[in-house]
Amino acid sequence: MNNYSPKRILSVFLFLLTIYLVIKRKDSFLFLKPLKPKKLKNTIVDLGASFIKLAQVLATRSDFFSQDYLDELKNLHDQIPPMNEKSYEKIYNKAFKNLTFKSFDKNAIASASIGQVHVAYLNSGEKVAVKLRRDGIKKQILADIKIISFFNFLFKPLFSHYTKNSIEAVIVEFSKMIKEEVSLNKELSNLKKFSHVYENSGIKFPKPYEEYCSDDAIVMSYEEGFRFDDKENIFKHKIDFKKIIANLVDFYTTQMLINGYFHADPHPGNLLVNKKGELILLDFGMVKTVPNDKRIAIIELIKAANEQNYELYIAASKKLGTISYEAPTSELAEFTSNMFDIFSNDNLSSESMQKLAFEILETTRNMPFKLPSDAIYILRVSAIVEGLGTTYIENFNGIKDILPILQNNLPKALGAKDTITETIIDEVKDLPFFVKELKNVVKKASEGTLQIEVSNNQIEYLAKELKSYVKGITNSLILILSSFFILLYDKDLKSFALVLFLAGIIKLFYK
Repeated sequence: MNNYSPKRILSVFLFLLTIYLVIKRKDSFLFLKPLKPKKLKNTIVDLGASFIKLAQVLATRSDFFSQDYLDELKNLHDQIPPMNEKSYEKIYNKAFKNLTFKSFDKNAIASASIGQVHVAYLNSGEKVAVKLRRDGIKKQILADIKIISFFNFLFKPLFSHYTKNSIEAVIVEFSKMIKEEVSLNKELSNLKKFSHVYENSGIKFPKPYEEYCSDDAIVMSYEEGFRFDDKENIFKHKIDFKKIIANLVDFYTTQMLINGYFHADPHPGNLLVNKKGELILLDFGMVKTVPNDKRIAIIELIKAANEQNYELYIAASKKLGTISYEAPTSELAEFTSNMFDIFSNDNLSSESMQKLAFEILETTRNMPFKLPSDAIYILRVSAIVEGLGTTYIENFNGIKDILPILQNNLPKALGAKDTITETIIDEVKDLPFFVKELKNVVKKASEGTLQIEVSNNQIEYLAKELKSYVKGITNSLILILSSFFILLYDKDLKSFALVLFLAGIIKLFYK
């Protein structure tokens, strides 16, 4: 299919229209109805890489979608057939024109939206996995981003302020990430850095063979193991599934809370478990960094959740940016308390939990929830990890099962050392710097030069309020000035002019 063909553009339009209608809970728009859940999923698969990735990100917003759509989107994987022989030959020859293998299996063992994986043997005898990038995929993705951005511009006025900002954040972050993901040189760089940062984590990573790698291919050690969701083999080999889930949660706690550098796509196809019960992580196209302020906000969220301090939880959510600055703390604290009661209840089935959660979410639909770009992949990973847990543990969820593990890691995430002595030594070392900073604060306060830092959320809120205020005054002045112009033009229209003048005055004082 041509990247800009009318059929493809129509499919993109129907995809985005469906997203708009489902989010807005509307039955139709200009007589056009949304695609049914299964049809939406099939359309996404037909559109390929960009839309599969975008839909996977959107599927993290359970408050956007009804359950029937969520079920389809959450099961959406890269269901793409392998390249045809002509495209395969073209990419293979481009990637390995000066290199040879002892043997290379032309039949792909896995096929995804960005590339496909083959088994090969090097001349030295090592078994390797070779990821080939799809022919023309970079050009297709750049075209898709242009089409998505164009339609988003058209649909933007139809959304509320917060929904509009959230969708904008999704598209901007998605566009940035998928451009990086389509570069296999970038993936190689991620793999090398990730393997170095987490070399002592107890998690295994493939070893790259750099002399064979290019932007069109990555050659890595072939890692033997079962998919994370292969329950039959994991039970057959008596692998302790509770231990591998605990290891996974612990590893992601280290990634997101301690190092702030994490693998953003841990779906079952990218997670293997070998016969020893070791976790093996694959595919490093999506690797993200957590900004320090967001990392601290997540730590505060966990601490507040563990202590069931819901007002602190809301304050931390505002820092993270998932709730707007002006959101009513008391109402949100009550909502958060209700949600925690549901998900920590051992007597509820997963279906009952979901049903009750959606009923509560419906009551908060008009509250100012947001999805900032920094939080998109953090939330997505959290949802995926929770989903992986449900593979083996019924009613597995973040509050009941993950929170205790996260809580145990908080001291380390906050920089605490392994022993009290080390912690005290560190605090003593920092004391002179603290005293110096305190003196600077006192000095600036006495001179009247002390500055207060305002968060991006507060700035956004103030800008929105100022814009609304100025708009109200402008509209009032237009009505008042219009009344004078009408009088100057024709005094017989003084009644109409008076109505406009009064309307302007009323609007000025009763905005």
